[in-house]
Amino acid sequence: MGKSALMVAEMSLRIFLHGLESSSQGTKSVFFNEKFPDMVIPDFEGSLQNRMLKLEEVLSGCTNISLVGSSFGGLMATLFAFKEEERVDRLILLAPALNLISFTSFPEKEISVPVLIYHGINDEVIPLHSVEEITSKIFRNMTFRRVDDDHSLHSTFKKIDWNKELSVRLQ
Repeated sequence: MGKSALMVAEMSLRIFLHGLESSSQGTKSVFFNEKFPDMVIPDFEGSLQNRMLKLEEVLSGCTNISLVGSSFGGLMATLFAFKEEERVDRLILLAPALNLISFTSFPEKEISVPVLIYHGINDEVIPLHSVEEITSKIFRNMTFRRVDDDHSLHSTFKKIDWNKELSVRLQ
C-alpha cells in the first residue's frame, strides 16, 4: 500500500480498489503503485460486507477522495459514494461490476460527483448493456467510454492518460 490513509487525511486522496480475484499485487495495482506512489492500494478479501468495512476503515477521516475501482472494486467505489458522497471528489470505474447487486436499497438516489467509466464492448464477465442501464439511473454527472476491449481492459488500461484523469477534476 502507498502512504497511510492517516497521513493523507487532510489532502486529496487517490485510492485504487482492485477486483474480486485480484490484490495489491495485480497488474493494475502494480501499475498505479509505480506511476502514483502516493496512491493508497489496500488488499481486500472476503465478502462485499467485509471489503466495505475495510474500505471505510482505510478512508476514515479522509475527504477529497478519488476512487478508482476495477470490476468488483468499481462496485465498492460506487457503494462508498452512495454513503459518503460529500467526501468523494470523483469516481473512475473500470468495467464496474454494478450488476452484482440490486440498487433498490438506494431508491431515487443519484450520485452527482463526476464519474468516468471505461467498459469493454467485448466484456464477457460484466455485460456492457446491464452496466449501461444501471449507470444511467444512478450517475448524474457521468462520462461513459465504450472501448474495443475485454473485461480486464488489456489494450485500453495503459493507454489511458492517468496523469490527466487523476490530476484534473472531472467535469
